[in-house]
Amino acid sequence: MTESAKPGTLSGILDQSTRTNHPTTVSGTTGAGMAARATPLAIWLGLLTLYLVWGSTYLGIKIAVESIPAFVMGAARFLVAGGLLLLWSVARDGRDALRLTRRELRDSFLVGAALLGGGMGMVALGEQTVPSGITALLIALMPAWLAVLGRIVFGDRLPILVVVGIVVGLAGVAILVVPTDGRLALDPGGLAAVLLSPISWASGSLYASHRAQLPRRPLVAAAVQMLSGAVVLGVASLATGELASFQPASVTASAGGALLYLIVVGSIVGYTTYGWLLRVAPLPRIATYAYVNPVVAFILGAILLGEPISIRTVLAAVVIVVGVALIITARSRLQAGAAADAVATEVVPADLVAAGIAGARAAPVAPPHEAASARG
Repeated sequence: MTESAKPGTLSGILDQSTRTNHPTTVSGTTGAGMAARATPLAIWLGLLTLYLVWGSTYLGIKIAVESIPAFVMGAARFLVAGGLLLLWSVARDGRDALRLTRRELRDSFLVGAALLGGGMGMVALGEQTVPSGITALLIALMPAWLAVLGRIVFGDRLPILVVVGIVVGLAGVAILVVPTDGRLALDPGGLAAVLLSPISWASGSLYASHRAQLPRRPLVAAAVQMLSGAVVLGVASLATGELASFQPASVTASAGGALLYLIVVGSIVGYTTYGWLLRVAPLPRIATYAYVNPVVAFILGAILLGEPISIRTVLAAVVIVVGVALIITARSRLQAGAAADAVATEVVPADLVAAGIAGARAAPVAPPHEAASARG
């Protein structure tokens, strides 16, 4: 999934962003204005890396849960990835990296629980029965949930183009899941888990952008959220009996390799690439991963896992991706206009930065989902 991204959260993932929930001073430039620090070729290579890494996390999750229980797999993934990021932060910044306030710890836990515990946990659970490509398509609608929940809870503006995108995206979902011959096209339990994932991810992103106070150091913020997600998933594995029945000896080589891939490539490489792009690339260009990743996941699932592709799924994929593209485009324009006004006054408020990233770039890390963004 990636994972939606906002300051200090994982999009993809995270998942997830490298900014904080504090006012950010701007010296006449925005993310787009800093693009001169990297060559166009470097930026496109970074985007290609992001497309492939976060697009492939759905495939990695699908392979991993073949012999590793969903919650156990997620807990192990984020425990190791979060631990490595935290060690990296301490090695780079010293013990000061660990100086967090109670508010920062609490809010980081809540955000990590929603993004990774709920968002990525439901992806892993759903992929036990739902094909990875279809999962990616359904998770891609996270920007729609972000817009709807933002409107309901915080009164966020909904441009007409966003409303059109939501309607188009939901039409794509209907094409994908509508019953045929009196039966659902997908497993009901797996479908429910996959549909709950972007709602949880959107809820965490909105809380992060509107209410949370997160650590100023992006790596620390990401690490604490990963570790928080690991705790939630670990508790879920205990409550469901997954951990008690788990037999490590039964883990296949392919599942073990997929888990390692998710830890190293999906979480760490995906997150650091995304963080670098945030500093050097225009926001609308980075936002393209939201509708490219599900296409990558759809193709990889068909080629490497032999997941069936029918006229129905192709039509649904096109409709969903168009809907997501409309939402991302509309919100990118909205935030670009607001950001231009803010730059004119030399300061970008924290909630604007948050909305720009969480709104314009939301997609599942994540994977989603890395996030993570977000993201997966």
